[in-house]
Amino acid sequence: GRRFKDVEIRPGTNAMKVVRRHGRRKELQDLLEGAKVEKIDRLGKRLLLELDTKNVFVIALNEAGQLLKTSASDTVEPHTHLILGFTIGGQLRFLDPKKTGELFVLPTGDLDMEEDLHAFKIDPLEHQFTWQYFSTVLDGMEAPLKDLLTDESFIVGLGDMYSDEILWGAGMRYDHMSNKLSSQDVRRLYRALMEILQEAVKARGTSTGEYPFRDLHGTPGAFQIELKVFEREGEACRRCRSTIVKEKYRDGFTYLCAQCQS
Repeated sequence: GRRFKDVEIRPGTNAMKVVRRHGRRKELQDLLEGAKVEKIDRLGKRLLLELDTKNVFVIALNEAGQLLKTSASDTVEPHTHLILGFTIGGQLRFLDPKKTGELFVLPTGDLDMEEDLHAFKIDPLEHQFTWQYFSTVLDGMEAPLKDLLTDESFIVGLGDMYSDEILWGAGMRYDHMSNKLSSQDVRRLYRALMEILQEAVKARGTSTGEYPFRDLHGTPGAFQIELKVFEREGEACRRCRSTIVKEKYRDGFTYLCAQCQS
């Protein structure tokens, strides 16, 4: 229900990198100024702000992007690239120290033609699917489980952290092949996937790493205190008390309990 009054794409911050689809600052400003937000939705990892101009404002936070709701008098934090002022006061600011996020406006009718917005099979927080469907999909994909769980074209939004937590919850190793799962294995994996993500949402997200997540008001999430294996190498497994280990995997690392994940 808020209407944008003014849009500042800040100079000196390389802000054009995050609005790279618009060649000029004025192009994005003209598309947003005066527009009212009629609905907020999500498609995969993108936020969609549907506008009364029959356009949609797409926000991809990506690796380190954050949205903050502030007053106009609040100090502008470093790495703030975009400031959106509302007609009734207050601002929405986009911060991104790594400049990997992206913001752009396009006609609502063009959303279906943006292939990268739809390039995934499963959104576990949006799609309703059974463990039987999950089993059929897994059976047709011959790959180690962690490869699949971190594959954005398969399941959107998990990454290293949640994939490690889900595999611990299911009691399965990262290199277990997806086409070698029993019905019981699939049910355990499906249950761990759904339960862990729902618990993380209830805890308002996970704030960890170099650029920890903050909500609109700058408050961190709380799920990091519930993590069972991720970045807990050397600590005791909360299920069997064995030591959590960190193993080299692909271009990074994976965390697991070698005792209770098989």
